Amino acid sequence: MKEANQLVENFQSEAFCDDLITWYRKEKRDLPWRLNQDPYRIWVSEIMLQQTKVDTVIPYYERFMDKFPSLKDFAHADEESVLKAWEGLGYYSRVRNLHSAVKEVEEKYDGNVPSTKEEVSSLKGVGPYTTGAILSIAFDKPEPAVDGNVMRVMSRVLSSWEDIAKPKTRKLFEEVIYKVISKEDPSSFNQGLMELGALICTPTSPSCLLCPVQKHCRAFEEGVQKELPVKSKKTPPRYVPMVAGFFTTEKDTLLIHKRADQGLLAKLWEFPNVEVSENGGRKEEQLAMYMKETYGLDVAIDEYVVNIQHVFSHLVWDITVYRGRVIGHVEEKRDVVCVTKEETEHYAFPVSHQKIYKECTGLKKK
Repeated sequence: MKEANQLVENFQSEAFCDDLITWYRKEKRDLPWRLNQDPYRIWVSEIMLQQTKVDTVIPYYERFMDKFPSLKDFAHADEESVLKAWEGLGYYSRVRNLHSAVKEVEEKYDGNVPSTKEEVSSLKGVGPYTTGAILSIAFDKPEPAVDGNVMRVMSRVLSSWEDIAKPKTRKLFEEVIYKVISKEDPSSFNQGLMELGALICTPTSPSCLLCPVQKHCRAFEEGVQKELPVKSKKTPPRYVPMVAGFFTTEKDTLLIHKRADQGLLAKLWEFPNVEVSENGGRKEEQLAMYMKETYGLDVAIDEYVVNIQHVFSHLVWDITVYRGRVIGHVEEKRDVVCVTKEETEHYAFPVSHQKIYKECTGLKKK
């Protein structure tokens, strides 16, 4: 692996910074988290933007800020309302960690987001990228904010053939950014790199003829921009066949349950479901057996509704959905309740189960 010094050798970093920042100031998108340098707003946006596209995040961000306009509002919110505000964004551990960290800031720093690398990076769920983003964008500190976007851009600019899927390559580019970042305007520099990766230096078919830093790009000069960055393939996600039941009770309510406090989609509500076995018999029979063994309930399964696929980074759920009825009384517990369709609006569901609701009712959850 090349050292950072080797990669930036003879690189005109000052001219690169000038061209990048000039372009960014002129062409940057009008995004709601760019209204000011409030570190709380920037922090929330950076957590939302992890593994989620900008266009998807914008309406969630605006609703979130309407509901929790200040760090204090968010710190004092109950967990159910926080999960409901995040409903549909996925990767729910992000908002749980954010909530914990914001509470810590409220208690330990009197509600003021700290401005040192040591303090910010110690907050729950705040890794090197988010630390750099908060410090550079909110506090104008020359700290690197290196994500996949930035590594792709800099791999091309510096013609680096290191595998960006490897943790050591991220470390390498953090060192590179330390050497080339603008000390006068680190906020515009880091956001400019992100913007360049989003609009111009895209993963496929980069728009090199429109690029403001084309004259600094070694990959363009060498004609290898489409071959970079080098990125090894991930292990394909595991396929998981499942069956779910949209069960109504004798009182015309819906049976839902809360997921475990830890693990995937922790503490979210969903319709009863279970992973099925190829050798376990018909799916509706496995569902009925699950309802009896897990809830002590007899059910009548009326009809097949739909198959829904939901893709995680490591899993693919293939959910076969049936509509049915609970026979007899349901004893409600902390994690098993019966609700009306109107009452479901107060519970946070993962995307896959929002789709189940829509398919089984013809209604879209708000």
